[in-house]
Amino acid sequence: MDPSPRPTASRPAARGPVRLSALSTLGVRMLLIQTLLVASVLAVVGASMGLSLGEDMFLVWLAVAGLVGAAMLTLGSLAASGTVTRPIDRLNDAVLALQKGEHVEVEVTSDDEIGRLSKGFNAMVSVLRDREDKLTHLALHDHETGLPNRRFLERQCARTPDVRVVVVGLDRHEVVRGAIGHDAMIALLRTLGARLAVLSGGAAIARIGADALGLAMAGKDADAVEDMVARLLQASESPIIVAGAPIDVSLRVGVAGRGGPGAKLDSPIDRAAVAVEQARAAHRPWGRFDEEAYGDPAAALSLISELMSALSHDQVGVAYQPKWDCRARRVTGVEALMRWTHPRRGAVPPDLFIGMAEETGHIRALTEWTVRRAIDDQRRLADAGHQVCMSVNLSGRLLADESFAETLIVAARGAAGRLRVEITETAAMHDPEAALRIIDRLVAGGISVSLDDYGSGLSSLAYLKRIPADELKIDKAFVMGLDQSSRDALLVKSTIDLAHGLGMKVTAEGVETETSLALLSGMGCDMAQGYYVGRPVPLDELIAKLDADADRSGGNATAVA
Repeated sequence: MDPSPRPTASRPAARGPVRLSALSTLGVRMLLIQTLLVASVLAVVGASMGLSLGEDMFLVWLAVAGLVGAAMLTLGSLAASGTVTRPIDRLNDAVLALQKGEHVEVEVTSDDEIGRLSKGFNAMVSVLRDREDKLTHLALHDHETGLPNRRFLERQCARTPDVRVVVVGLDRHEVVRGAIGHDAMIALLRTLGARLAVLSGGAAIARIGADALGLAMAGKDADAVEDMVARLLQASESPIIVAGAPIDVSLRVGVAGRGGPGAKLDSPIDRAAVAVEQARAAHRPWGRFDEEAYGDPAAALSLISELMSALSHDQVGVAYQPKWDCRARRVTGVEALMRWTHPRRGAVPPDLFIGMAEETGHIRALTEWTVRRAIDDQRRLADAGHQVCMSVNLSGRLLADESFAETLIVAARGAAGRLRVEITETAAMHDPEAALRIIDRLVAGGISVSLDDYGSGLSSLAYLKRIPADELKIDKAFVMGLDQSSRDALLVKSTIDLAHGLGMKVTAEGVETETSLALLSGMGCDMAQGYYVGRPVPLDELIAKLDADADRSGGNATAVA
């Protein structure tokens, strides 16, 4: 079954053939000549009769003959005019109809000049029709695979109010293309489209992206669509043969209908494509479009614009969470955490605006601002008599940015103490070689490196030993239940021993009880961070807290919380 039927152009109803019946030009001339001859004969006869009847009768007869001749000449002219101009008018009407997009042709009943002109007109219409069909096909098809394209699918959706769109995304598209080559990738998509056409009962399969195919299903309920998706995923377990070689593919499927009233996204194609990404993020083989999870991207973009404006007008702040040194029994470090209170929305969660900054490419500006503020505040802490190591979170998006690394190194030269960047293990593993190159450069520039949220991802020991980090932060998920779970205690203790064996100090996050802090100290943990040690506070409050701790201990703070 052909998965890519050739669509035809949408045209107005074609007119029937316009009938052109015309006398030949020679016939028109003969008619005029005959009319003149008749008038001349009448004039001669009248003259002869007039001579025999007398002068008065001659004039009368001459007048009558003239009138008859003029009448015959007029009638002949009208007849000739009608037989010539009427076909030309009809031909002109056909041209005007063609100009409006209507497809007409004229019926030819003679071989004279008008007939030949009509034949030429019909030939031109035929050429235009073929050319329009070719252009329409090109406009509605992907030139690489030959499959219908997104515009074709949009036309199908526009004709069907209750349409359901299924989008099939190919996982690891770039990896597969790099392994088999571009031409083989195109052949794979073409074969996958044919397979999908069969499973869907002959639906037209469109290529709507580099790694995505789509189809529209009309008059199908949710169960029927889900059954088709299940059969597709089952069929995808069989390799696709391309150039005689089997290729295993992993598919991700999204299903969506048209958006209802008030929907942020109305297009069923866009909704189904988003559903693919939602399924991929949730590690599911397929999923329906989730309106709530999609949120309001327009509002998000507006929020980022407002955040950039807030940065330039110094309307964003930084809170500092203390880090407790379990051996020195005092605060020796702080982590800089960005805070933003929107004038209308109130406190905006950092996970929201930082995640949006990463997606929109503004994370570098955000991080550079935070680093500058943290270095300035570290100097104020030093002036107040508190030497602390300042930690700043570094997005994984910046671990391949060479120019940012240089900017950070230059800024660190003006710091009043140690500057440390915290990176998550998952961010570092996204592009290991680039991350290691940047990390080595930062360390060579005098910046310490901390591995944040250790244990929350798929930790790689082989990769861990290559990172020149001097601190490892255990994720709070293992620390918060430390005094209740022996398994968590075992994992934390083994992680502390592992980090020490690799020459790193250990900071435990999520310390919220005195018992947890005591257990961590007994396990040999170096630093503790959490609400029991101290919540994130503005710089002035932090200085006041450190001053109070120092006063209680006579210059050597030992109090916690």
